[in-house]
Amino acid sequence: MSDSVTVHPSSIVEPGAKIGEGSFIGPFCHVGPSVVLGSNVRLSSHVSITGRTELGDNCRVFPHAALGEEPQNLSHKGGATQLKIGSDTTIRESVTIHAGSDSSRGVTVVGNNCFIMAYCHIAHDCIVGNNVIMANGATLAGHCEIGDNVTIGGLTAVLQFVRVGNNAFLAGMSGISGDVIPFGMAQGNLASLRGLNVVGMRRSGMSKDDIRTVREAYIAIFERSRPMAENLKLAREKFARSPLSMRIVDFMSERGKRYFVTPPVKGGELNANEQET
Repeated sequence: MSDSVTVHPSSIVEPGAKIGEGSFIGPFCHVGPSVVLGSNVRLSSHVSITGRTELGDNCRVFPHAALGEEPQNLSHKGGATQLKIGSDTTIRESVTIHAGSDSSRGVTVVGNNCFIMAYCHIAHDCIVGNNVIMANGATLAGHCEIGDNVTIGGLTAVLQFVRVGNNAFLAGMSGISGDVIPFGMAQGNLASLRGLNVVGMRRSGMSKDDIRTVREAYIAIFERSRPMAENLKLAREKFARSPLSMRIVDFMSERGKRYFVTPPVKGGELNANEQET
């Protein structure tokens, strides 16, 4: 271990652990023998990191977080699985992120520059993209796939195997039981689409014209007078020159038959409020 690493005397760093330059391990932490910490990682206090867990450079982990524990999966047989967390990610108090399971992909992944607030849970075999924000108490069940630049509100629960597309927004206290399209904004128990995440789209640098075109694609895809499959086919032809619109079409087409979070039905038509969100 490098002389630039600081370890509080009350903490345990087991032989075999790899600790990057400039890292700080505060009081009453436990770092297991197969753990790899990048440079300038800071463990505040009372942090447990076990298993084959990797943290990238400049991560910060706050008290009572538990990373890399065995998955809560009855199909897991105790095989060696992994947790990989990217660089510049902040993990606040009492967060739990479990390793993958040997009956599935075998690895849980959290990307770069994520902000995981207090009491969140990321279950086994999840894939979380870059720049993801999870507010206090948000929960991902096993096997979820969360795209880049997604925001998940406090106390929101995402069902196992659900996919959430890039730049989506999941409102607080929502139950997300189906896939959420890129740029979608889902809310409610159980959640429905409430339009597009226009605020997030603007923050990502999308132009007014781009947002307008994606809104037109959204309305076309969820038009209720035709089957969804027909809408997607028509949208693929009409919006072929709009890469952002095609993200939604491709997202909804690539995995066969799946359940999606859709706009609420009001009088059999797409709610005008959703059209103008």
